[in-house]
Amino acid sequence: MATLGLIGSGNIGSTLARLAVAAGLDVVLSNSRGPHTLTTLAEELGPHARAATPAEAAAAGDWVVVTVPLHAYRQVPVEPLAGKVVLDTGNYYPQRDGQIPELDTEETTTSELVQRHLPDAQVVKVFNNIYFKHLAALARPAGSPDRTALPIAGDDPGAKAAATALLDILGFDAVDAGPLAEGWRFQRDTPAYAVPYARNPQGLGIAGDDPGSPADADTIRAALAAARRYRDTARD
Repeated sequence: MATLGLIGSGNIGSTLARLAVAAGLDVVLSNSRGPHTLTTLAEELGPHARAATPAEAAAAGDWVVVTVPLHAYRQVPVEPLAGKVVLDTGNYYPQRDGQIPELDTEETTTSELVQRHLPDAQVVKVFNNIYFKHLAALARPAGSPDRTALPIAGDDPGAKAAATALLDILGFDAVDAGPLAEGWRFQRDTPAYAVPYARNPQGLGIAGDDPGSPADADTIRAALAAARRYRDTARD
């Protein structure tokens, strides 16, 4: 049975763990505070889930999700992730992460920083643009007319294919946004960030009880294109 490793088991990580177990995957949970803090979640998920250290989750995963605050990305273990497909959910919030000059000046992107930290892994940016409650609510079986799509970005075609396969297992389609350098197109404050999945067309209420609204591949492609137009206009 295939295994999803999780480095970080907060809102996004625990939601992905639930989706993965429901889809028949094994799950290895970890966080920075130690396996003992994840006992309750692992018991809730059942026999296909266990708590471990980040290094153990990295070693066990056929895919490994890194879902930690950006300021902590250098704490992600490097050696156990060599040769692995790493799914990075990170976003840059200066008020939380501190100012990162090369992100402020748009010299690089968040996932390129993670790739630089993990030179022997294949990083794919995904799961960063959707509110965790919408992620939980919008999963659908393959072929469903109301299936939601999520954007991905990565430099390795094989890694993007693996990420697409995982999304399909979990209940989503994928839209390829290009290389990691294009990951900015679905970071915070872009048209593809959170808004396409919100029931309110203005994206309001996503932190409340908004049940979410399906967004198909064409909707996400349009949002990604709008992000580029917005940046080009801002630079003129």
